[in-house]
Amino acid sequence: MTEKSKLQPKREKVWKNLGDRRIPKLKMAEFPNADDIVRQGLLSTPRPEIAVDIALVNPPTPDGGLWIRTQHRVGRRTRENMVWPQVSLAQLAAMLHPEYSVAVIDANAERMSWPAFAARLDELKPKYYLTHVTAPTLENDMYGCFLAKARGAVTLGFGTHVTPMPRETMRPYPALDIILLGEPDLTLRDLLDHLENKVEQRPDNIKKLFADHDPAYKPSFSEDGSIEMCGIKGIVWRQGDEIIINAHRPFIPCLDDMPHPLHHLLPLHDYRMPMIKGPFTFIVTSRGCPAGCTYCIKHVSYQYTTRIRSPENIMEELWMLKNLGMDNIHMYADLFTVHRDQVMGLCKLMIDEGIDIKWTCNSRVDFVDEEMLQMMAKAGCWFISWGIESGNEDILKHAHKGINLDKAQKALTWARQAGIKNWGYFIIGLPHETKETIRQTIEFSKKLPLDIALFHVAAPYPGTPFFFEVIENDWFRKDTRWEMVDMDKGTVLDYPGLSAEELLYWQKRAFREWAFRPGPMLTYLKMLLSDASTFKTAFSVGLQTLRWQTGSAND
Repeated sequence: MTEKSKLQPKREKVWKNLGDRRIPKLKMAEFPNADDIVRQGLLSTPRPEIAVDIALVNPPTPDGGLWIRTQHRVGRRTRENMVWPQVSLAQLAAMLHPEYSVAVIDANAERMSWPAFAARLDELKPKYYLTHVTAPTLENDMYGCFLAKARGAVTLGFGTHVTPMPRETMRPYPALDIILLGEPDLTLRDLLDHLENKVEQRPDNIKKLFADHDPAYKPSFSEDGSIEMCGIKGIVWRQGDEIIINAHRPFIPCLDDMPHPLHHLLPLHDYRMPMIKGPFTFIVTSRGCPAGCTYCIKHVSYQYTTRIRSPENIMEELWMLKNLGMDNIHMYADLFTVHRDQVMGLCKLMIDEGIDIKWTCNSRVDFVDEEMLQMMAKAGCWFISWGIESGNEDILKHAHKGINLDKAQKALTWARQAGIKNWGYFIIGLPHETKETIRQTIEFSKKLPLDIALFHVAAPYPGTPFFFEVIENDWFRKDTRWEMVDMDKGTVLDYPGLSAEELLYWQKRAFREWAFRPGPMLTYLKMLLSDASTFKTAFSVGLQTLRWQTGSAND
């Protein structure tokens, strides 16, 4: 007699004793949708005056504030303790205001703990919750979605992780309801207008944006007035157990048509950058970059198109920030100097109008000239960050960087002669890296006129050519979960000739060799003295550097 046949009489006796209390068998279609009932119940309760239609969120960090999360160099623990303004959230808020009530929560900048964040959601009771999702912070971001959905909100995600991997993100994380693919601005507005039945109430400037950006655009309603979710471009959504990816939405062709970001919703005085005394913030001057770097995450959202704002439009936003008390601005762009006429025109306006601000930017060594750098310095530019990456030209060629070492030396020398400080970024561990090529990078970094140098281990972000090259060659470390914090705390790469441990060792050693020289040490001392808030950071940098001297890998 089998074990199953022995248990059968006992089961029948139990059911017989239950009598009328037996639960009736129902078809699945007869069960109500519990998720809808809970959500409707939560949203039908009286809402306080502080309640908002949507919360745009940069969630707390895993440790509640000590771990720094940036906007595009996302997820990495930044030695420079840069707290980057979440201007993308302020821009999205501007696309919704005033037709929707909006709150921006930058829990990272405010050093907000998870319990405090949950309490904030209880106060705001948002109907919709939008968060930026990145690979290194994926589970952290999804925990925020879980808290919001438990409070009745429809949860939305956008960013460089969900755009290339929408299904792979939504399947394991049921707390995420909808993804906004690529450029999220008009997709968010279109989605909310449909869900809230406000398509016909759009103001003229928003109507013009929709009409200009996509000649084929039309609202997505059926004949009976119900929403046809399949017709809303740029979203990924759930239909039962199925995940549906809609058609992508075209880019906004003219960035001048967009409303200026609602900067006043951000905690402006909590943003910090090394060597700047007091707070700073961003202005996004363009979107996209024509360069072909295989490792660059920026192409995931904007591909290789480039759209610029007019100098006059940028000046309007600069004066807005000046009136908010912001005298330190970072010209944030995938490549600030992508259009020479725009840069020269903007600098001329800044000089002519006497706005008197200090500003920084990024650039490539092949997108500047001596005259431009002199003009930028005259207009208030005092710091440029350069992506130099490697001191080996074969590695630069393989990564499609498009520069050579002579160009780097020349551009940084021009900047130094103009009175502009240089901040160099280097990458350890791009394909074909060896200990010899790493040494070349270290020695090259010492020869350049740099004020700060930072060395990162290469990160194969989903959607980049580098990511697919790593998969094809089986370079992912076997015991890591690349979609989580491993890309932040260490590396997911494990090359045949350079293990993950060796890559991390050489990253630390590169910075140590560059920094322990008289010039760089003086720079870090200035950082320590420039603002009281940087004291802890500078002290931490010193401790890290001392610890790196005990590395166990062989030289």
